[in-house]
Amino acid sequence: MALEAQTRPVATAERHDQNQYLMFMLGRETFALPILCIREILEYAAPTEVPMMPEFVRGIVNLRGAVVPVIDLAQRFGRAPAATTKRTCIVIVETRVNDEPHVFGIVVDAVNEVLEVPPTDIEPPPTFGTTVRTDFILGMGKVNNRFVVILCVDVALSIDEMASVASALTLQ
Repeated sequence: MALEAQTRPVATAERHDQNQYLMFMLGRETFALPILCIREILEYAAPTEVPMMPEFVRGIVNLRGAVVPVIDLAQRFGRAPAATTKRTCIVIVETRVNDEPHVFGIVVDAVNEVLEVPPTDIEPPPTFGTTVRTDFILGMGKVNNRFVVILCVDVALSIDEMASVASALTLQ
């Protein structure tokens, strides 16, 4: 007598971690990145400098044998370079370009916490009045009665755009 295979319904509920964000500081502003793009957080160690790179590229680090470029996020946003303190971290993130993964380190002033921000608490990016390019912003999350800028890592760390900035600098 053969047993019939029983099938279970596939869970269609949204993954819990899709609403989680890593909160971090750049200067006095709080920003967030979706936790799903975060690989790890490293204590700051000065990266190895690479000549002829845009100013926002601090250099490279060796991450278990892989070369990872390190971006000063404050400079990427057109601000003064981030000062290094004992709370400075390098957040290792993964972006996707044409379905291809790219790993970067981003220098942030401090990592705060991971918080859940439900989609109902996320407003669309503002059309003006931000200190960051609006195309870098995924949305404005309402956290503890204030707004946090949720970044779109694939745009803010677009490898194509950063390469065009680097080539423009070499032409100067």
